[in-house]
Amino acid sequence: MVLSIRPRQTGDDMSDTIELLEAIGRDASLRHATSEELTSVLQQAKASDALTAAVASGDSSLLAVELGHNTNAAPQATQTPGQLDGETDPEHDETTDTPSKSDPTK
Repeated sequence: MVLSIRPRQTGDDMSDTIELLEAIGRDASLRHATSEELTSVLQQAKASDALTAAVASGDSSLLAVELGHNTNAAPQATQTPGQLDGETDPEHDETTDTPSKSDPTK
C-alpha cells in the first residue's frame, strides 16, 4: 500500500497531517487497513510522529496538540432540559396544591 499523495513537507505538521488523513479517507484500502499496515505506510510517507503514534495505538487524542485542539466548556444553559411553550414541569407545577411524590417536604 502506498499513499496516493505525499505530504508537502512544508514543515507544518498540521497541514501535512490533514493532507494525509484526507488521502487515507479517499483510499478504501487504507481506510480498511490494519493499524500495523497503516503505520508502515505513514512511516514511509514521513508522517508526523503524532499521527503515526495515534494510528499505532488507536488513540486519536495524541493528535490534539498537533491539530490545536482546545477543550471548550459547554454553556450551562445547554445542559438543562428545555420546555416547549405551554409545557409545565409536573415537579414544579404551582397550580396544584397536591404535593409532588418526589418532594417529601410538601
